[in-house]
Amino acid sequence: MDYLTDFSEQWYVNHRKVFGKDLISKNPIILYNNHAEFQQTNAISGSIDIATGGVTEALKNRVVLPLTYSLQNDHHVLVHELTHAFQYNAIVTDDSLSLQNLSNTPLWMVEGTAEYLSLGKNDPFTAMWMRDAILNDRLPEITKLNNPEYFPYRYGHSLMAFIGGFFGDDKLAPLFVTTAKYGLAYACDTILGTGTKNISSLWHNALKTYYSELLDDRKEKPQGKKLISDGNAGKMNLSPALSPTGRYVIFLSEKDLFNTELFLADAVKGTILNRVTSVSKSGGLDYINAIESSGAWSPNGKDFAFIGIKKGRNVLVIKNADSGETLNTIEVKDLEAFTNPIYHPDGKEVIVTGLNEGQPDLYAINLKKATATQLTNDIYSENMASFSSDGSRLIFSYDKRSVLNGRNHGKYTYDLAEMDYATREIKIYDIFQGADNLNPIFDFEDNVYFVSDRDGLRNMYKLDRRSGKVYQMTDLLTGISGISNDAPMISAATKKDRVIYTHYFNGEYTLYEANSDQLLNKLVEDVKTINQRWGMLPISGLNKQNIVDNNFSHADQDLKTTDVKVTNSKYKPHFALDYIGGGAGMGLGVANNSFRNATGLQGGIDMMFGDILGNNQLYTQIAMNGEILDVGGMVSYLNRKRQLAWGVGLSHVPLRTSYRAYSSDEITINGTTYPAIVESTNIIRIFDQTLSLFAQYPFSTTLRLEGGIAGTMRGFRWDEYNDYYVGDQYYGYQLVGSDKNKIPVGDELQIDQYYTIKKGPGANVNIGLVGDNSFFGMTSPLAGYRYRVSLEQYFGNDKFTGFLMDGRKYIRVHPFTFALRGTSYIRWEEKTKSVYPLYLGNMGFVRGLGSIINSDIESTGLTYSQVLGSKMILGSFEIRFPFTGPKRLALIPSSFLFSDLNLFVDSGVTFDHFKDWKDGKLIDVIEKDENGNFITDANGNPIYTVKKRPTDNNHNSRCILEGQFIWSTDSGALFCTNTIERRSLQVWAEYNTWLVSTYVSKH
Repeated sequence: MDYLTDFSEQWYVNHRKVFGKDLISKNPIILYNNHAEFQQTNAISGSIDIATGGVTEALKNRVVLPLTYSLQNDHHVLVHELTHAFQYNAIVTDDSLSLQNLSNTPLWMVEGTAEYLSLGKNDPFTAMWMRDAILNDRLPEITKLNNPEYFPYRYGHSLMAFIGGFFGDDKLAPLFVTTAKYGLAYACDTILGTGTKNISSLWHNALKTYYSELLDDRKEKPQGKKLISDGNAGKMNLSPALSPTGRYVIFLSEKDLFNTELFLADAVKGTILNRVTSVSKSGGLDYINAIESSGAWSPNGKDFAFIGIKKGRNVLVIKNADSGETLNTIEVKDLEAFTNPIYHPDGKEVIVTGLNEGQPDLYAINLKKATATQLTNDIYSENMASFSSDGSRLIFSYDKRSVLNGRNHGKYTYDLAEMDYATREIKIYDIFQGADNLNPIFDFEDNVYFVSDRDGLRNMYKLDRRSGKVYQMTDLLTGISGISNDAPMISAATKKDRVIYTHYFNGEYTLYEANSDQLLNKLVEDVKTINQRWGMLPISGLNKQNIVDNNFSHADQDLKTTDVKVTNSKYKPHFALDYIGGGAGMGLGVANNSFRNATGLQGGIDMMFGDILGNNQLYTQIAMNGEILDVGGMVSYLNRKRQLAWGVGLSHVPLRTSYRAYSSDEITINGTTYPAIVESTNIIRIFDQTLSLFAQYPFSTTLRLEGGIAGTMRGFRWDEYNDYYVGDQYYGYQLVGSDKNKIPVGDELQIDQYYTIKKGPGANVNIGLVGDNSFFGMTSPLAGYRYRVSLEQYFGNDKFTGFLMDGRKYIRVHPFTFALRGTSYIRWEEKTKSVYPLYLGNMGFVRGLGSIINSDIESTGLTYSQVLGSKMILGSFEIRFPFTGPKRLALIPSSFLFSDLNLFVDSGVTFDHFKDWKDGKLIDVIEKDENGNFITDANGNPIYTVKKRPTDNNHNSRCILEGQFIWSTDSGALFCTNTIERRSLQVWAEYNTWLVSTYVSKH
C-alpha cells in the first residue's frame, strides 16, 4: 500500500507536466483486495467484466481498481487510470466543454494516451502488435481506427507514442481538449499543423522504417505444428495446459462466441473432444479466470484444476477432464484470491500465487483440508510456478531484483527464480536481467522452458539446468503471448518430449505444438546482456519536448524523493451530487378563435446523489405535464453497503385522462338568452401516493431474491370545463362564454365496462426469485436462460393475489438460436374485474393483436371478452438469425448495423376462473346473418350477444396464436415486414370450439 501511495503522488506530478494543470480537487482512489471484490464495487454502475483492469468514472472522477498479483501491473493500471482522471479534469475545467464532449474524442485517443503515459515507448507487448500489423498489412488510417478490428489500447498506444515523440508530449493535452471541442480533423490541423492523412502516413512510415531491418523479406515461420486455430476452435486460444503424457491439451477459447470456456483437445491431431466448462449452461460459476491464470493437470492425467469465481470469491475447481464432471469446488480458508494453480507431483497439494492484503505470495493448498500454507512472505511478486518431476524444486517468475536494483525503462521486470521446496531457499538466475522472463515450466527432463523479451521480441527459451546454458527455441517476428503481457502462454508435458505455445499472428492466438528436435535450439552466448530495440515504439527523432521518456528514466529517483504523509481515518459517507438532468418549460397558446388563453407546464428534473463508495444513493425526480395539479415526483434512497441491499421510496403520481362531450343549453348575455352548444372537456385525475420499502439479496451474478412492501393512498378529482358557442351552421359559431365546475366524485370511478377503480388506502407485499444467465448477441439473447418466479398480495382498494412464473430458454445451434418462452400470470381477485383485466395483446404477450386502445379485434373474428381476463397463460417460440453484424456471428458482416431476422409464433389464453376450462364462460359473440356476415347497427358497429361457451372433449379454453417475420435492430425496436399490407389466414370455428388465428406476413 505504501508503494501505491507513493506511485500515485509521483505520477500526479508527472501527469501535471503533460496536462499543464492541477486537478480541481483531491482525486479519490478506491482500491480492492482482488479482482473478484472489484467486480462487486458500487462506485461503478453496471457489471464489470473479468478482463477489466480498472475504471475511472467521470461523475466524481473516482479511480477504482483491484490489486493484482504483479507490482508492475498495479503500477501500470494505477498510472493508466490516473491519466483518465486528468483527461476528465481537462474537460470539466474548460469553460466551453462538458462531459458530453467526450463523445467527440475517439476511444483510441483516450486509451492510447493512458497507455503511453503509463508504459512509455519501450513496450515489447504493443510493439509485437505493430509488427504483426505490418506483416499482415493491417496498419489502418487514423480515420479508420474506430473500427473494433483495431484494438484501441494497442493501436492507440502506438499512435499516441508517435505523436508525442514526433510533435512533442506537450501537444497531447491540447490535442485532446481541441478534439473534444471541435473533432479530430480540426484538432490535428490546428494543434499538430497537419491533417489526419499525413499523420497516418508519417506514423506508418516510422513503424515500417524502424522494423525494416527485422521484417524485410522475411515471413513468419513458427516452429512446430499448428494445433489449435480459428479453423477448429476460436480466434483466441489461450492458456494451454498439456497433460503429463502430452496426449491432451486443455485451453481457453471463445469458440462458442458468448463466453471464454475451457476445451479439451487431442494434442496430436488438434481435434476438439469436449467442452470442460460451460458458464452459459451452469449457474455454479460466475466467471472463469481467463485473463491471468492457467489450469493444471493432476499427476495421474485424469483431473484438471482451474480458478473460478463463485459468489464473489476465488475457488479452486477440479473437474474430470474427459466428462467435464465437477469433482470438487474448494473455497480456501483465509485466502480469497489466488491464480495459476500447479499440482505437486504427489497429488495432495496445489501451489498457487495468492493475494492477501494486496501482497502476492506463493501458497500451498492442501486439497483434503482446503487450507493454505504460505511459502513466501515478502513484498515482491512471485508468479507462474512449476514443479520439477520429483517435487523438490519450484521454478517461478520473481521481480525482487528489479525492485531492489532499479527498473529498466521505469518498469519492474521478472527474473527466473528457483525454490528448494524443502528449505524454502530461493535462487535467482542471472539470466536476461532487465527483461521480462515469464511462464517458466519444467519439461520431461527437468529443464526449464520460459518466454523472454530480452531483444524486444517475445520468444521461447530453454535453460539446461545441468549445464547452465540457455537456448533460443523459437524465432518469431511477432511473438508468444497470452491475452495480456504476463498471462500464461506455454506448457510442457512432464512425461514426454512435447511443448505447446501460443503464437500471436494476424490478430489471432494460435496454439503450436512441438518436440525439442523441431525447435530452434540456438545457443545464446551472452545471457547477461539485453537489447530490447525491437520492443520500442519508434519516432523519427525530432528534438521535441520528451516529457514521458524523462518521467520513466527518472522513475526510481523521483520515487525515492517523493515525501508522502499518510493519515488513516475511518470512512464516513457524505452525499454529493452525482448527476442532474432534465429540463422544463411553460407554454402559452390561443385555442381556435376563442378569447381564452391556454397555459401549461411540461418537463422535469432528476438528480442523483451518492457517496464516494457508491454504498448510499439518493434519487429524486420531479415531472410536470399540464397544470400545477399534474406535477408529480418521487424520492428514493438505496443502501448497498452489504450483500443485502435495501431502500425506501416515496412518490406522488398524478394520472390524467379526459373525454369531450357536446350538449345543447341556453346562455344569457346582457339579459338576453340565446340557445348555445356546450363543449364540455372533462379532465379526470387519479392521484396515487406511495411509500415503499424494498430489498434484494444476490446469491451470485445470475441469481437474486428480491421483495418489497408498500402502502398507497388514492384520490380522485374531476374538473369539467364548459365552452359555450352561439351561432348557426351558416354564419358559424363563436365562443361567448366559459365556466369550470368541479364534479363530485364518490368512492368509485368507473373506467369502462371492465373496470371500476376505488379510492382510499391500499397496500401490497411481494417477493420474487430472479435468475438470468443469458448471453446477448446483437439485439437479443442468443444463449443461456432467464426466469422469474414471484408472488404478490394486494390489500385495500385493490384486493388480489398474483402469482407469476416466467421462463426463457435460448438454445444456440449455429447459425440459429431457438428461443422458447413460457409465462403464466394468475390473479385471484376478491371480485372478478375489481382490477383492470389482463389484455392478451399487450406488447410482449401475443404480438400482432395491437394495443387495447386502438386494436380492431372484431376484424379478426374475436371479441374483447376472449382476450381479457384475470389469468393468463402464454407461450412462444422464436427462431433468431443474426443478419448483419460481426463476421463470426452474422450472415452479412457489418461494423455499424446490427440486426436479427426473427420468425416467431406466440400463443396465449386468458380466463377468469379455473372452472371456465371445464364449464365454459360467458363471452360476447358477434351476431351473424345466415350467410355468416357480421350484423351491425345503424352506425356500423357489430352487435354482440352474451352467450356461454360450452366446453368440448378436446379443447377447453380459447387460445390465440400469432406468428410473423420480424426485423430487430440494436435500438430495440421491432419492425413487422409489410405490416400495413399484411394478409391474414384466419381459421376459426364457432364460439363453442377451440379458436386459432394464425397470421402469415407478406415478406
